[in-house]
Amino acid sequence: MKQRALGKNGPLLSALGLGCMGMSDFYGARDDAESIATLHHAMDRGLTFLDTADMYGFGDNEELVGRALKDRPRQSVFLATKFGIVRSRTDATVRGINGRPEYVRAACDASLRRLGVDVIDLYYQHRVDPATPIEETVGAMAGLVRAGKVRHLGLSEAGADTLRRASKVHPIAALQSEYSLWTRDPEEGILATCRELGIGFVAYSPLGRGFLTGQIRRFEDFSADDYRRLSPRFQGENFQRNLDLVQQVGQLAAAKGCTPGQLALAWVLAQGADIIPIPGTKRRTYLDENLGALDVTLTPADLARIDAIFPKDAAAGLRYPEAMMKAVGR
Repeated sequence: MKQRALGKNGPLLSALGLGCMGMSDFYGARDDAESIATLHHAMDRGLTFLDTADMYGFGDNEELVGRALKDRPRQSVFLATKFGIVRSRTDATVRGINGRPEYVRAACDASLRRLGVDVIDLYYQHRVDPATPIEETVGAMAGLVRAGKVRHLGLSEAGADTLRRASKVHPIAALQSEYSLWTRDPEEGILATCRELGIGFVAYSPLGRGFLTGQIRRFEDFSADDYRRLSPRFQGENFQRNLDLVQQVGQLAAAKGCTPGQLALAWVLAQGADIIPIPGTKRRTYLDENLGALDVTLTPADLARIDAIFPKDAAAGLRYPEAMMKAVGR
């Protein structure tokens, strides 16, 4: 397994991580047995970086990951989870954000119980709470490090100024933000800030929520409870415009002898050795396909062709519904 360092002074991790969210939430029906088999298969293949959060499945995803880890050495994985998004069980569109110190401490203890571990390797604030100064939130997170409950701290979808302020309170090991061919927002300064501060960059949704794999053909194929039905990029004319882009990527992938998803992941990997993508899947077959991206080498000419086909801001539609977009880049 190829490895990459998490930030300037962080640990070496597998060059690809595994996003576990879809195993329990947002992307249709669950299959816990296959998900656990996928987690075990990932570890057997040398993938060490697992990503979850307390809001995925209202804690169910952390419990699922915990079950998969029970018969494996704890040191064999680098376990990341998140706190801060508060969901409603009665209305999927309602989400709060909480970064108050007392909530940080309670959320960490709850995650440790669900995961069945003594320490979390990387603990993220999932979204920045505008009502709580970042210094207070990170101060509470730093207390978790001192207490031995957390090893490294991270932020998700934070802005450059927030990163700078947070780093003055405690070293920030990683920033997790969406980054892919169709979401290149981090190129507008946040990647440069991470590199300046020595912060690792973890790219979630590097396959564009599955769209960049080329396997999504019709909006109607999404189940009624699939989050993507609410995403602007999967709706109306946006769907077809984005599909046309992906079909062109598919032609490039065929010429390279790889799948469209592997090409999309290889593109993210090629943007810097400090970037670790965490594609999500709940099936072993797709996990193996994703890992195949590590063997795809893109030449400067390949990267130029990809950029010509799929330039920055080419994707049609917002990456989140408008209300959720307000919570990113704070």
